[in-house]
Amino acid sequence: MSETIDLLIIGAGAAGLGAAQYGARANLRTVVLEELAHGGQALLIDKLENYPGLPEPVDGYTWSETMRRQAEEFGAEIRSSSVAAIRKEGELFTVETGDGELKAKAVVVATGAKHRHLGAKGEEEFAGRGVSYCATCDGPFFKGKRMIVVGGGDAACDEAMFLSKLAEKVIMVHRKDRFRAQKALGERVLNNPKIEVRWNTVVDEIYGSRAVEGARLRNLSSGETAEVPAAAVFVFVGSIPQTAAVPASVARDEAGSLVTDERMETNLPGLYAVGDVRVTPFRQVITAVSDGAVAAHCAAQYIDELEGSAYR
Repeated sequence: MSETIDLLIIGAGAAGLGAAQYGARANLRTVVLEELAHGGQALLIDKLENYPGLPEPVDGYTWSETMRRQAEEFGAEIRSSSVAAIRKEGELFTVETGDGELKAKAVVVATGAKHRHLGAKGEEEFAGRGVSYCATCDGPFFKGKRMIVVGGGDAACDEAMFLSKLAEKVIMVHRKDRFRAQKALGERVLNNPKIEVRWNTVVDEIYGSRAVEGARLRNLSSGETAEVPAAAVFVFVGSIPQTAAVPASVARDEAGSLVTDERMETNLPGLYAVGDVRVTPFRQVITAVSDGAVAAHCAAQYIDELEGSAYR
C-alpha cells in the first residue's frame, strides 16, 4: 500500500526548500524528494552577497544547509530519492519514485533547470573560477575588468547590458550574424559603446592558470582564430528545464519551461512549479525562495478546498 502525504515537493534547491518551510508551517505533512544534494545550484555559489538580511557574504553550501535545517525544524521531511513520473488519478497525485509510489494531495515541482554548456575546452575546468552562468551573481567580482559574454538571445543581451555597467569592456560572442533576442533589446546592445559584438564566432577554448585569463575565439566564416584576454566568460546559450517526470499535458513554453499563474499553479490543478523550472523573467535565489513560499501557501488553500475545510 502506497504512502499518502499532503504536500510533496520534488527538488531541494532554493525554491523547494522555501516551499518546504511554508508547507510545514501550514501544518501540512510535507515531504521533499531530492535526487542529488539539497541546495541545488545554490551550492555552486562561492559568495552569496545579494540575499536580503545577509550583510556578510556566505557560501552556497552554508546557506543551503541553514535552509534545510530550518525546513526540518518546522516539520518538513527531506528524503533522498529520484522521481520517474507524476500522474493525477482522481483527486490525488501518484508519484513514481526510486523507492516506490507516493500519493500526495498536492505536488510542487522544483526540479530546476540545467544551464546549457558550450562544450568548449576549459569550460568545466574554470567553472566558478571565471566561467559563470549568472551575471547578477558573479559580475561584481570582475568589476573594472574585461568580460566575454557568449550567446545571442534575450538573456545574453540582458546580461551583457548589466555587465557593461561593471566591466571595462564586454566582448559579446554569437555564432550567428544577428541576435535572436527582441529587436529593441538587441539594438540597445549594439548602441552600447562598452559592448563589442563579434558575429559568426564561437569559443573554442577558455584558458588560464588558476582562473580564467581569456578565450580563444574562432570566426565561422573565415576560420580565423584570436586569443581575447578576459577575466571572466559568461555563458548564456539557454537552459534545459528538468521536466521529464511532468505529464505531457502540463503547459510549457517554447523552451520547455512550465507555465504557471501568479499562484505558481500549472494548468493541472494541484500541481505547482517553482524556481528555474517555470517560466519567469528573473532567476535568482531570492525569487526562487519566493516562488516556493507562494506555491506552498496556495497548495495549502487547494488542499483545504479539496477536503471541504476552506475558510469562507
